[in-house]
Amino acid sequence: QVQLVESGGGLVQAGGSLRLSCAASGRTFSRYDMGWFRQAPGKEREFVAAINWSGDSTYYADSVKGRFTISRDNAKNTVYLQMNSLKPEDTAVYYCNTDENPLFSSRARLVRQGDYWGQGTQVTVSS
Repeated sequence: QVQLVESGGGLVQAGGSLRLSCAASGRTFSRYDMGWFRQAPGKEREFVAAINWSGDSTYYADSVKGRFTISRDNAKNTVYLQMNSLKPEDTAVYYCNTDENPLFSSRARLVRQGDYWGQGTQVTVSS
């Protein structure tokens, strides 16, 4: 069992930056892929970014590529999402996600939602 707790959301002006954190419990954190998803009001939850267990492979949605960076610190059981050049369309609740099975294949451009979710953190970007 893995528990995830997100933090770092808030209100920021367009063009600004935020860094989200996701703290995971469980000794097997370092063996799992980690992902970030987001859900805007009235829209389906969508993929944002993912990182493999060792941190040497990442995958991004086209909408955030070049602006967002996912990273992890296995010693701290934490995954991060650095968000730069934020746009109003980035406004959403951001969720951390993981699973015992792989979440993504950057080569195949495939991503899936895992079984474990955090409670989410609100990001609001004003124009």
